[in-house]
Formats: sequence, C-alpha cells, structure tokens
Amino acid sequence: MRTKITENIKLAMKDKNTKRLSTLRLVNAAIQDRDIALRGKGKDKADDEEVLDILTKMVKQREESSKMYREGNRPELEAQELEEIEIIREFLPTQLSAEETESAVSDAITETGAESLRDMGKVMGILKERYRGQLDMGVVGGLVKDKLGG
Repeated sequence: MRTKITENIKLAMKDKNTKRLSTLRLVNAAIQDRDIALRGKGKDKADDEEVLDILTKMVKQREESSKMYREGNRPELEAQELEEIEIIREFLPTQLSAEETESAVSDAITETGAESLRDMGKVMGILKERYRGQLDMGVVGGLVKDKLGG
C-alpha cells in the first residue's frame, strides 16, 4: 500500500496535479507519524491494516468537515474536502453496498449467537476484523443495535 501511495505521489508531481499531490503528501505524512509513534513501542513501521485505519480516519475527518462547510454555506471548502475524500478512497477497499452491509451484519450476529446488546462487542469485533475499511462502523453500529433490539 505504501508503494502505491509513493508511486501516485510521483505521478502527481509529473502531472503537476497540485491538489492530488498535496492530498497524497498529507496521507504520507500521517503514515510517517504513525511509524514514528510505533517506533516508541518497539515496532518498525505501520502495517497495511494500520495504514487502512489511517486512511479510514482521514476520510471520516473530511466527511465531518465537508458537512460543517455545507451547513456553514461554504461550498468551495466543501468541494475541496469532497475532492480529498475521493483521492484517499482510491487506496481503500471498495465499500460494501447497503444490502451487503445488512447481510454481513446478519451473518456476524448468527455466527456469534448474539441475542442482546450485551453481545454487540462480539459482533462489531468480527465485522471490524473481516471488513476493515469496507464498512462505515458508525452505520454498522446502528444496524447491529437495531437487530439486537436496542
């Protein structure tokens, strides 16, 4: 994943695509920050799963920002955030559709034998492990709650 990001940075430089370049540099900087933090814990660098978590978090931050800009009637800043989201999402796995998400939640509930909200952690754990970067965990949390009678 790191290699793909680095290659895309080089391409953006060649193409003189400044918006893409700046977004990819932000991604690279976030990954390097995580690497530095992990060195203190005795780990060499972030693995692909941690990079996925970083990218997912970056998308989430931009979604929140774009919502605030929309509410604040700042369409130019909202557009900028949405453009960055699209660039970052190129490196994330494809998001599951609503039907696929619903099916994944049902399968996880069945597999864990979850019967009440007390079992929500087990279900969420399985979903996060299997579908890392493919599900919006905020949406999934609501679905799991509804299905478990919350």
